[in-house]
Amino acid sequence: AMVFSAAFSPDGTRLASGSGDRTVTLWEVATGTLLRTLSGHSSEVTSVAFSPDGSRLCSGSWDSRVNLWQAETGELLFSLSGHEKTVTSVAFSPDGGALASGSLDSTVRLWDAKSGNLLRLLAGHSNVVRSVTFSPAGDLLATASDDGTLRLWRAADGACLAVIVPAEQGW
Repeated sequence: AMVFSAAFSPDGTRLASGSGDRTVTLWEVATGTLLRTLSGHSSEVTSVAFSPDGSRLCSGSWDSRVNLWQAETGELLFSLSGHEKTVTSVAFSPDGGALASGSLDSTVRLWDAKSGNLLRLLAGHSNVVRSVTFSPAGDLLATASDDGTLRLWRAADGACLAVIVPAEQGW
C-alpha cells in the first residue's frame, strides 16, 4: 500500500505512518519493529501527527474524518466529522490542547484535543488546503492552499491576519 505520511514521536523513539490500506502504523525507530496497527478509518490515511507529549496521535483521511488515538494502547479516542472532503493535513498545537485540520473542502477546522469539540471553522481559502501548522507559541496557525496563498490565522478567535501570495514575494 502507498504510504502518504510519516511523523516522529517527540522523543524520537517511535515513527507513525499513514497508509493507503486505511491504517496508521506505529514503529519502533531503533529496531524497525512494528509496535501497533491502528484501524478506524474507512479510506486512505493522508496525514499523521503526534501530540507534543507523545501520548496521542492524530490522523486525517480520505474518509473526511480526523481520528485521535491514544498512542500507547491504540485506543480510538475520537473520530471527528465536519469536513466535507478528504482531510489533507493535521497538526497539534504546541501545548497539545488543540488540533488543526485542512481539507480538500478548502476549510481549516480547529478542534479541542481533549473533548473533540469543534472550536472554530476557518474559511477563506478558495481551493484545497494542503498544509496546516501552528507557530511555536501556538498563537498563530499558518495554512497553505492550492489557491496560491498562505494564510495566517489567530488561533484564539480564528481571525485571518494576513494573506500571503508567494508569487508576489511578500505580504
